[in-house]
Amino acid sequence: MRTEEFQKKFGIIGRSKEIRDLVDISTQVAKSDISVLISGESGVGKEVFARAIHYCSPRAEKDLISVNCGAIPESLLESELFGHRKGSFTGATDDRKGYFEIADEGTLFLDEIAEMALTTQVKLLRVLEAKEFMRIGGETVTKVDVRIIAATNKDLQREVDAKRFRNDLYFRLKAVTINIPPLRTRKGDIVELAKSFLDGYTKTNRMPSMSITKEAEDILLNYNWPGNVRELKNLIETAVALSRSSVLDADSFIPLITIPSYDDEQHNLPVHVNKSMEQLDREMIYRALIEIKKDLIDLKSLAAKTQSENSSNQIQHSPNEVISLVQLEKQAILNALNFTKHNKRRASQLLGISERTLYRKLQEYGID
Repeated sequence: MRTEEFQKKFGIIGRSKEIRDLVDISTQVAKSDISVLISGESGVGKEVFARAIHYCSPRAEKDLISVNCGAIPESLLESELFGHRKGSFTGATDDRKGYFEIADEGTLFLDEIAEMALTTQVKLLRVLEAKEFMRIGGETVTKVDVRIIAATNKDLQREVDAKRFRNDLYFRLKAVTINIPPLRTRKGDIVELAKSFLDGYTKTNRMPSMSITKEAEDILLNYNWPGNVRELKNLIETAVALSRSSVLDADSFIPLITIPSYDDEQHNLPVHVNKSMEQLDREMIYRALIEIKKDLIDLKSLAAKTQSENSSNQIQHSPNEVISLVQLEKQAILNALNFTKHNKRRASQLLGISERTLYRKLQEYGID
């Protein structure tokens, strides 16, 4: 199967060299039963590649069973994987098959494999090597033919060094390793992904087609995407849901993007990076511009709200009544706190005073 066909069939979006190389590896390993370890940050699309490998393999007609090892309590994971016999523990009212039996002749996708307890890792290793296991409370061995695809957002070698992951299991799983790079390192895929998510959302919800302006694309391209592809998808869908027009512009995204904030005392700490100074400067400038833009939007909303409240107040007071500066200052602080949902740092920024001054004023006016 050609790279383009593979991507279209399994929903793998991107034209970057990194993605095309991963697709080539996936199509190659899909033909065999070899174990695959998929690594990458949370949200990069590890399950998408796992599904593509399964449905492009000779096991495609059988089940793909996905198990999130981090979402199942440690005390229950072993039972979920290997099953149990009636009466083997409190609550075991019936015999129950585990995921290995359910996935027999198919594929078992073990997501967040690094969260698996060491005791369960021992049993998993036995299944990988001998293709057999025993249910909890059972006395007979069950044979299975299951392909394993595992995924993790952690550095498994580091987990091995820290004695949190078995060395022998790690070497057994990493026969083929697919490392999916974070979205911030493949900027060329961002706009294509955004447009795909936009088209998919509007079609699913039977909405008119929508577009993204060049300015908005620049916002997306210069954001760091800590949540990767998942964050981009959620951002696009939220922007569409809140939009009142058929065009998504910069203002559609700026209020939705969260720029990481750092305490003042952290600003001078050394940071190790693998980016050029020019790239870092560009990102820092763009982030500053985004922050300024957000502040302008906030100030505009605050000004409108204050004007509305002042107009309301004027109806309640006679034209000759004089309102003291103290009252006005107190009201401005209350407005800022309400607008920022009591985020004192943001409130002080909107008021144009230091955070220390704001705290002093709060104490002075008896505001909680």
